[in-house]
Amino acid sequence: MKKYIICSLLLLCGFGQFSCKKFLDVTPLDKLTGNNFYKNKEDVETVIYDMSRNFFTKINATHYAGAVGEYRAGEVKHQLNTSMAPARRFVEVLGKNDLLQLLYGNPMPWDFYNFGTLTDWTTYYRVIQSANILLFNLEQGIPTLSDKQTKQYIGEAKFIRCLAYFYLVRLYGDVPYYTKAFYSDAPPRENMVSVFNKCIVDLKSSVNDMQWTFSDPALKGVRASKGSVIALLMNMNMWNAGFDGANASKYWEETARLGDELIKSGAYKLLDLKDWNLVMKGRSDESLFEFYRSINYNDAVNNFASIGDMFLHYPYKRPQTSFQVSFAYFKAEYMKQIYPEIESDKRKEAWFENMYANDGDFIMQKYGQNVYASGNQDVNPDNTFLVFRYAESILLCAEAQANLGHNAEATTLINMVRERADAAPYDGSGSVKDFVFLERSRELIGEGHHYFDLIRTKRILSRSWTSNPLTLDQFNRGGWTWPINEAARNNNPYMTLNTYWLTGGK
Repeated sequence: MKKYIICSLLLLCGFGQFSCKKFLDVTPLDKLTGNNFYKNKEDVETVIYDMSRNFFTKINATHYAGAVGEYRAGEVKHQLNTSMAPARRFVEVLGKNDLLQLLYGNPMPWDFYNFGTLTDWTTYYRVIQSANILLFNLEQGIPTLSDKQTKQYIGEAKFIRCLAYFYLVRLYGDVPYYTKAFYSDAPPRENMVSVFNKCIVDLKSSVNDMQWTFSDPALKGVRASKGSVIALLMNMNMWNAGFDGANASKYWEETARLGDELIKSGAYKLLDLKDWNLVMKGRSDESLFEFYRSINYNDAVNNFASIGDMFLHYPYKRPQTSFQVSFAYFKAEYMKQIYPEIESDKRKEAWFENMYANDGDFIMQKYGQNVYASGNQDVNPDNTFLVFRYAESILLCAEAQANLGHNAEATTLINMVRERADAAPYDGSGSVKDFVFLERSRELIGEGHHYFDLIRTKRILSRSWTSNPLTLDQFNRGGWTWPINEAARNNNPYMTLNTYWLTGGK
């Protein structure tokens, strides 16, 4: 057992090299020794926070939400008359799905965005291995923990492990899957539906051992809860429904059941739009899971990582002379499609200024309400990094109900979100499936869900739904994935890369 503890310590100390500043006062891993590690609650929570920090450090290294979840749909353009205009042209390179130009082109004035990190899955697997080792020790038994505490921590470790697989699959498709501690074999890539089905079984085995939320307001949304797990389960089921058509009804039914359980729990709520700044600040009653970051702890989201950085200008960004226009904007044609001019919707006023401008006058104030800069300080508003929130889960449940033909139930759920927006209730006319897709586009704009919604619903194949459609052949060959770094082949004779990108990305 001592051998395993020492191995665990060495591995976790390695992770610590990549971590950013803790937001809670916990003992650094490099201060622990093999004789006193995994002895109590504090040791376990140190590892949990370290996994979260490493995960966030990975996505904070580049412009993650925009690059992977928004721009590839082709709805965003860069503003020409800014000093850094060539560097912001990457939004249109992504909008043409030209990832090879983005990553390896010449010139690449956007190289400071570190888009190459999106091809490297190493950190996700470090998090997975860390979770595997934590689970090994929890299952062996830590004497100072109660049975209830042990089960809660097991649930949290399984959540972060499966969240890493969730990110991996949506980026790369098929990925290696393993759950053993101290794993040293060279696994091949496994079918992504199979990976998610294994994750679903893994998560369901512990979901009922977890608390719905934390009484400590500092932990809401920050530490994984039952609501976090349900949100992840719903997303995995809906992804599989899109790629495992023969079993789609099973996945929809499970998503609808989980969504109903989440709503009936009463543990979460939609905040009034006048309090939207609290949602973006983090740790709110609407948050199901987030990577909480704040300037108060000197660990804010990096400027170039924040999607708000692209769609804000003075007075939300300073100095005024440098930020007279936004770096990019959502095309007016798209904004009118999801937010028709004649329809009343308070999100228009609360989240946007000049929303149909079709140039850099466009502002997405959704990300601009926590401004603490003064003078000429060049910092973005102080927002957390949202992963899952209550409105997203409600609409995912609505989508599942619509796919099952339960239009009345879907309409009720859609109107829960529209009521918060003070928008006209949806009357159930037309295609409920299409309406819930548009409602997700409205509600979740900028949060990194849109491109993945296009992929899993196959709307990416139609110009009616995206300015950058894929052909069926491109889709089937993996044109929606990201390239995988060559280093993945090191010491693994079974590893293959994404052939779509190896053959020119056409």
